[in-house]
Amino acid sequence: EEARLQAVIGYQLAQAAIVTDGVFTTHAGAPFELRPVEYTVLTLIAENPGGSLARIARALAVTAPNITVMVDRLEARGLVAREQSAEDRRSQVLHTTARGTELVRKATERIIEGEKATLGLSPGGHAMLLELLHKVACARAGR
Repeated sequence: EEARLQAVIGYQLAQAAIVTDGVFTTHAGAPFELRPVEYTVLTLIAENPGGSLARIARALAVTAPNITVMVDRLEARGLVAREQSAEDRRSQVLHTTARGTELVRKATERIIEGEKATLGLSPGGHAMLLELLHKVACARAGR
């Protein structure tokens, strides 16, 4: 019975994801040939220049080898560059290229515009939803 599901946060998140996945695909995924996880990794690198693969993996709760595969793809597209760490020459740090930084900017603008147009939330409702979703995400162990 769907009435009971209305009270289940996970169900509501799954239903909302159908909508937001469509917004992503239409406004950023297809135009920029990006999968959601690639956009997320690229954005994390852009917002945290000089971070490591391990740091990105921890932020997304995935293994370093999985992040390595994604970073390899982004690097092959000229969106990310790796450099040897100045502090620990055994490790690499990540940066977006100028092209990668510009792609993050454009894709994020288009996603936000698409969400606003599709969801029709007031600015207050939008801010409240973001705050509540952030609280749910922060409930993850170790955050």
